[in-house]
Amino acid sequence: MTKDNNRLRERALFDSLKDRKSGKVWPHHLLQAIDHAGLEQHDPRLQEVFTRLEALREQSQGVPQELGFEEFRSIISLSVLLLERAFKQELVIPDFQEFKKDVTQIFAQAKHNADGEVANYIPQLGRVNPELFGVAVCTIDGQRFKIGDADTSFCVQSSTKPMKYCLALEEHGEERVHAHIGCEPSGLSFNELTLNDKGLPHNPMINAGAIMSCSLIKSNLTMADRFDYVLDKWQAMMGGVRPGFSNPTYLSERLTADRNFALGYSMRENRAFPENCNLIETLEFYFQCCSLEVTANNMAVLAATLANGGVCPTTGVRVLQAQTVQKCLSFMYSCGMYDFSGEWAFRIGLPAKSGVSGVIMTVIPNVMGIVSWSPKLDKNGNSVRGIEFCRQLVNTFNFHNYDNIVGGLHGKKDPRVDANAVRRNLGVDLCWAASEGDLAGIKRLLISGASLDDADYDGRTALHLAAAEGQLEVVRYFLDHGIKVSPKDRWGNTPFDDAVRAGHKKVANLLQTRLEKQAGREIKQVS
Repeated sequence: MTKDNNRLRERALFDSLKDRKSGKVWPHHLLQAIDHAGLEQHDPRLQEVFTRLEALREQSQGVPQELGFEEFRSIISLSVLLLERAFKQELVIPDFQEFKKDVTQIFAQAKHNADGEVANYIPQLGRVNPELFGVAVCTIDGQRFKIGDADTSFCVQSSTKPMKYCLALEEHGEERVHAHIGCEPSGLSFNELTLNDKGLPHNPMINAGAIMSCSLIKSNLTMADRFDYVLDKWQAMMGGVRPGFSNPTYLSERLTADRNFALGYSMRENRAFPENCNLIETLEFYFQCCSLEVTANNMAVLAATLANGGVCPTTGVRVLQAQTVQKCLSFMYSCGMYDFSGEWAFRIGLPAKSGVSGVIMTVIPNVMGIVSWSPKLDKNGNSVRGIEFCRQLVNTFNFHNYDNIVGGLHGKKDPRVDANAVRRNLGVDLCWAASEGDLAGIKRLLISGASLDDADYDGRTALHLAAAEGQLEVVRYFLDHGIKVSPKDRWGNTPFDDAVRAGHKKVANLLQTRLEKQAGREIKQVS
């Protein structure tokens, strides 16, 4: 039965792409459809598709060859379920091209902000070109988009703290980890020389907490194996792309690490570390993890893995447990943006983690991960352009954590739904409410974005339905709110005609009066 179902899917995909004249599919049409859905040619889930297409191109010596059904199905058979969802616009962002346009506009607006200064307390960071700016997006379905300098490498710095916490939590569980790390925002600078009233780091998103997380990660292994373990986990989170390592940044970190050493010794004095912890090795491990190099484009997959509850979107591999991600996102939401964390939660309303290299990793749970990178920082150590980008993002889309409590704030877009389908549904509901005389329901639908003048397949508007059913108050309300008085359906009938035919004289007289007034105004304007 499964084979039969797959064959039906393959046939449907083939029919959707085939050329009308030849009845076959051009390979470039298949590639265009994949790209249009937001999927990339190096997506691991589609590797077999592109490998076979490339083999076909080589066999034909570069001359494009159309694909018959059997040839087509042999190419897509291993990816048919993903392609079906993509071509039916059933991925998390149905109209990905429209979403890309909106993000491009937001990027352009944020790029105009030239405020801020590059971090210079670590020499290597101070030498980065301050004008660089890149943004990358990866959805939980693996739809990808990048713009600007999204393929330029940078050091992760503090944006590695969520991963450190996740790895410690995966290995030891909540009870043991939080016997060494608190759960509250500190209300102080990220590297402040202070601990909570139990002598522990306030939370895992500040330096002291991240150092403590490092002390818990594979402490029984050698330094080399511990670092390889972290690299492996990053690679799995980023869909198979292994992060780099900046030795100059690592050496700079060590040379300018007086405060971090002081934090370490303070925690050791308070007996906060687990037993047999080697403080120097722990600090070295911490500096190494901060010196990983990634691009915004690759890190967006890691952010999307968090958005997807620990499952990498581009490979389908579970890297972290859902409970681990839930706890991590909670800390990112409350503590992830240095001294700006409270205002970030208020204005942006999304889990995020920044780093002084200029990165901001933002997670939209169950939707996508977004990574922006721009080296110029504000006084809190956050990227100026990154914050501006995220402000514009939540002003455009209903992504703020609490937008949904009012059913989506008016004027914001929801890219997770097909806008045309929503409008059609609103139109159907409006016509039904008009025919039933449900004025309160009509007002709610208008607030939700319904249009009074939208028509159904037969060209009939809500005014047609209200007139045909004799709903006088609804007709009056429509007319008072600027609806077209005499739209024609597919048979040439107007709402006035429907009212007359149904014997609703009051409605017909009201419509006739409005038509005469409208005609009178037009005559005056002409004269």
